[in-house]
Amino acid sequence: MSSSAVLEQFRSVGRDLFLAGVISSHGGNLSVRQGDRILITRRGSMLARLEERDVIETGLEENDANVMLASTEIGVHRAIYQGTSAQAVVHAHPPSAIARSLVCDEIVPVDSEGSYLLHKVPVVSAELTAGSVEVAGLLSKWLKEYDLVMVRGHGPFAIGHLLEEAYQLTSVFEMTCRILTIAEGMGEQVREYRKGSDRYKTW
Repeated sequence: MSSSAVLEQFRSVGRDLFLAGVISSHGGNLSVRQGDRILITRRGSMLARLEERDVIETGLEENDANVMLASTEIGVHRAIYQGTSAQAVVHAHPPSAIARSLVCDEIVPVDSEGSYLLHKVPVVSAELTAGSVEVAGLLSKWLKEYDLVMVRGHGPFAIGHLLEEAYQLTSVFEMTCRILTIAEGMGEQVREYRKGSDRYKTW
């Protein structure tokens, strides 16, 4: 894929994340793997307004001169690529999902789209969240089994073959959390309608 096409993917997904309200002005980070190299958003960049200088290339296994400019989450992204088959990673800070992670150890969708794409989302805890070795170890393990994992109080990390795939999961996850909050607020028992839904919690 050409460098201009990759940059356009970063731009479009970064803009959509902001417009969807799942990141703040300078929040979140994106990356893609290209062989033994990683392209990752610059530390402190605005994902809704990415420029060519905001996408930093560095090594998958080793640092090079550009690594000082890379997102503080570079170690987490590296661990994910080293431990899984991911080719793209999206990390965002969706408010409904973060709020739910503060009270849940797992998030099980009740809506049709969330059920189909996610089944269940594990919530993992770490004393140091942003860019920590602890988070890197947790996600390299959990993302072998799930395409999206929630770090409590911090936000989800989603993987895919393309940035768009990881963005879709992030978007669906935040919508799922909003729907759960609305449904619970109605004060009524949620009526089950899905075939095989009893398996979701054991997924």
